[in-house]
Amino acid sequence: MVILYEHPLSPYAQKVKISAREKNLDLDLRTPDGIGAGGAKGEFAAANPRAEVPALIDGDTRIFDSTIILEYLEDKFPSPAMRPATPEARAKMRMIEEVCDTHYEAINWGLGEIAYFRRATGDKAAEIQEHASEQTAKIQSWLTKQLGNGDWFADRAFGWGDLSVVPYVNASVGFGNGPDEGSPLGKWLARANERPSVARTAQEALDSVAGMQQVADILEQGLFKREYRDHRLEWMMKTGGPEIVLDGLKKNNIRFSYEFE
Repeated sequence: MVILYEHPLSPYAQKVKISAREKNLDLDLRTPDGIGAGGAKGEFAAANPRAEVPALIDGDTRIFDSTIILEYLEDKFPSPAMRPATPEARAKMRMIEEVCDTHYEAINWGLGEIAYFRRATGDKAAEIQEHASEQTAKIQSWLTKQLGNGDWFADRAFGWGDLSVVPYVNASVGFGNGPDEGSPLGKWLARANERPSVARTAQEALDSVAGMQQVADILEQGLFKREYRDHRLEWMMKTGGPEIVLDGLKKNNIRFSYEFE
């Protein structure tokens, strides 16, 4: 049994779950105690000193970082292959994943700051949401070009490129920034969501959203801290939210990621 420390709303964890489920692997899913509060410990913290999800434990093997975990799964469980066959397709896959994991993730994360954590309200929230919608449209336009005339992002089968994109586009749908259903990207999303691996993972995320209604109060009480990765901080600073970052620092309800525990 492969243990995966995760959170259903983490797109990084979603990527790993989709890949593992495509490979029919049994996963022991665990949400670590203390995540986001600075109190992570035990085998999770030992597996990932950054105290971030996902972290994978397979026997004596401990791996963190979603891309490295995907590489491990591909090397150890090569069938069915998620990694495309040609060097050109693999390079394209890596570029798509990089754009989604940094630029796209930061946009959705920022929208979550408003929707779930009430970091901004009124005119400031509307300003940030408008910028986020414009940025999302640009990324989705770029993704549409990468998709081209194919059903999937690489080769002729669902694979690494697709599982790297679908968590982010599904999140955009939740924030009201999804692609038009009749567009190439919208049709691709419908195809992807029909796959059992994606449908199950997306449903877990939707179920988790229902529990986010009280999280702003928990944050205000100091029982939970938001993690600012470098690309998230950059996005918030460039998209009208410097005061949000400063206010979070003053209230001591943010922490900066990539600091070893």
